[in-house]
Amino acid sequence: MPFHAVIDVRRWGDFGIGTYIRNLVTALARLDRVNRYTLIARTENRPEISRLGANFQSVVYERPDTDLAHNITFPLFLRRFRADLYHIPLNSVAYWMPRPYVVTIHDMSSVMFRTRSDMRRTLHEERYRRGALRATRVIAVSNSTRRDLEAVLPIHPHRIHTIYSAPDPAFTSNHVDPVHEQQVLERYSIRWPFILYAGTVRPQKNVPRLVEAFAVLRGEFENHPEYKDLRLVIIGDELSKNPSVRRAVNATRVEPFVRFLGFVPTETLKVFYRAATIFAFPSLYEGFGLAPLEAMACGTPVVASNLPPLVEAVGDAAELVTPDNVFDIARGLRELLLDPKRREALCWAGPLHAKRFNWDETARDVLKVYCDIINELGNKV
Repeated sequence: MPFHAVIDVRRWGDFGIGTYIRNLVTALARLDRVNRYTLIARTENRPEISRLGANFQSVVYERPDTDLAHNITFPLFLRRFRADLYHIPLNSVAYWMPRPYVVTIHDMSSVMFRTRSDMRRTLHEERYRRGALRATRVIAVSNSTRRDLEAVLPIHPHRIHTIYSAPDPAFTSNHVDPVHEQQVLERYSIRWPFILYAGTVRPQKNVPRLVEAFAVLRGEFENHPEYKDLRLVIIGDELSKNPSVRRAVNATRVEPFVRFLGFVPTETLKVFYRAATIFAFPSLYEGFGLAPLEAMACGTPVVASNLPPLVEAVGDAAELVTPDNVFDIARGLRELLLDPKRREALCWAGPLHAKRFNWDETARDVLKVYCDIINELGNKV
């Protein structure tokens, strides 16, 4: 008998989380024409959702999941659907969330990296823990995230499933328009060669050390025939909340060579990925590593941290560095810049490795989790 699932997709347009939501739901729509889905969305996302299929409908709910009142109003809103299960695709679970529900854990950074200590933060951490503990099933996006989850919270292993994410198909497309790409770079006044970082700009992302490593290279390449004009381009949100990045730029005196860009559309980001000499991702903590995979899918050589979740994502198709060592980050960047054969090898290896992850496989595994819950509950009746 078909089931009815409700999925919270209000973060459809977000950076990172939005990639997960959009591609998971789109893949579910391709694979499942039988079960019924209600998507809790924002008004601006309804046109895209309307193209998913007859068994997918959207309902607008505008209140953000960061609002304290959300803990009461959202559960009351959901109960009207009398769904067979609910899926919250990030751990922002309302306090009185109806069950059964599935929650996806992308990382444990909100528990492991405290950015402030106040009542609101304490309530957020408590909601995070409660959201995972009460879940009927927890989806972890990597084995590393699963291990972190098991270490922090007493969740039975039976309830946790590792299901990998995948690069957005926009980055795996072979369609290239050189004229358009050149126009995009000119519009942003970006010139070659440049190192690229793209992602959120938060303390665990380690962007200040990347800036310091870049400054080391600038000093070494001051008179280099190919890299004397080397630049660093940083694409990311929340820059204003992390002034340490700009302080690092000022302290190392590389202001003329560093460009900060905010959020950019997917097609624009693809142009930057493809044009970058190197994509750098020296993060101190990750749940998986989607941004390096996206860059690899575009054929760009990657320098990434040697952390277990990133190694899980990039395998041996990237140059690995120790993230808490500025000089090792600089070493990884330098070796790729000065070794064209190694760069070319990674340019070929990256797209092949990225193809190991795909959204249809992710959706099949998620759908199996849904079916397991329905069968389990049916057997208890």
